[in-house]
Amino acid sequence: MRLAYHLLDVFTDQPLAGNPLAVVPDAEGLDPALMQAIAREFNLSETVFVVPPRDPVHTAALRIFTPALELPFAGHPTIGAACLIAQLRAPDMIGRQPLRLVLEEPVGPVVCEVVRVQGALRASFVAPNAPQLLGEIPDRAGIAAAFGLSEAEIGFDGHAPVVASAGLPFAFVPVASAAALDAIAPDFSRFGAAFPLERPAVFLYTRETVDPAHHVHVRVFVPGLGAHEDPATGSAACAFAAVAARFERPEDGEHTIVIEQGFAMGRPSQIALTMRIASGALVETSVGGACVRIGEGVLVF
Repeated sequence: MRLAYHLLDVFTDQPLAGNPLAVVPDAEGLDPALMQAIAREFNLSETVFVVPPRDPVHTAALRIFTPALELPFAGHPTIGAACLIAQLRAPDMIGRQPLRLVLEEPVGPVVCEVVRVQGALRASFVAPNAPQLLGEIPDRAGIAAAFGLSEAEIGFDGHAPVVASAGLPFAFVPVASAAALDAIAPDFSRFGAAFPLERPAVFLYTRETVDPAHHVHVRVFVPGLGAHEDPATGSAACAFAAVAARFERPEDGEHTIVIEQGFAMGRPSQIALTMRIASGALVETSVGGACVRIGEGVLVF
């Protein structure tokens, strides 16, 4: 068997930054067990397999695997796959106008748009599920122990630890300063007790950013999803819209939050989170970012 694959860096316009991704663009007929084995071989946070859509009016269907399990939805695989599909199938159209794709994922159809901006490919998608707050996390002592923080370093300006989801649930932990966030020491053995999630995934954030043009500095840990720290997490960014809407109470209109992530890993990433607020409620969420193709090859086995 010979399978072509492509390697991309997502949520960056620079090679060897952002979140790396492997995409197998012609995966029709592959058994899910083989997909899982290939994802384990690549050993990236996610590998995407592109297969024909169930609904012929859609562009394609995606199967997304971490090294350990299949996911119903993930952000950087959606952005990367959308950019690659557009580049392979309609390279001339991208330069003339935004290209709309509908990608089927287990969570549902995901509407994407791909454009070329100053030579770089960028994609965005509308969150397939409305971001929702699922509850508070009252055990600040447990959170502090899980990250080597003091309880006083958890929270700022009314922000408190919560669980939110836009298809995948994450715990969101506000941290008072960038210095505290940079100095955390995660103890994954404590995650199960500290966070009320079947598969622990934690998004820690502070307002103190590396780039003053950005709005939120983030570190994300996903041991429950088959990885440790993640350099860019689009699905968590989607869910963060519910957190921002709850604690910031933005006025009606469209708001964009630029999230910086991956700096502690040497893989700086930028995620654009756009929220539309109407009558005080979050009515639409989209996530976007750039993508760079850095390699390709053939699997032979």
